[in-house]
Amino acid sequence: MCLAVPGRVLKVEGVRALVDFDGVQREVRVDLVSAKKGDYVIVHTGYAIERLDEKEAEETLKILRGLR
Repeated sequence: MCLAVPGRVLKVEGVRALVDFDGVQREVRVDLVSAKKGDYVIVHTGYAIERLDEKEAEETLKILRGLR
């Protein structure tokens, strides 16, 4: 099973971005999407694979927080 997780882009430098996953920050690749600071992206295996609007990202994060 694969899991892709939404996170908020904090900064972008070339093809790499610093993304915040509910308090955990990781560097991810953004080769596949056009992402800028403040965007939400879905990340799978270190790659941002899709941008999300803020409402959709927050709904997904709320569900994931409920699983803890």
